[in-house]
Amino acid sequence: MIVTNTETIAGYEIVQTLGMVQGNTVRAKHAGRDIAASLKNLVGGELKGYTELLTESRRQAVERMLAQAQQLGANAVVNVRFTTSAITSGASELYAYGTAVLVNPLG
Repeated sequence: MIVTNTETIAGYEIVQTLGMVQGNTVRAKHAGRDIAASLKNLVGGELKGYTELLTESRRQAVERMLAQAQQLGANAVVNVRFTTSAITSGASELYAYGTAVLVNPLG
């Protein structure tokens, strides 16, 4: 499956648009990560626990989006975007979406 954040794929022609696909996950903060983040705020630097949480959230949202694209018979997803929103205090949603398409190589 080809996945891109552009509207087209170099070397391919979009022959059919199958529709919008999406995947999301809602994650809550972890108390241990919060304590470590609070300490890190004192000295500065990357909050690695939160970086790992966001990386895992993105991976899961993309997997869910691609599963939906496969159900539609797509071989690519174009114009992929990510967004986040707060669901409640301490929990956030990461949402991935794009357009499922069928592509053929040019030439």
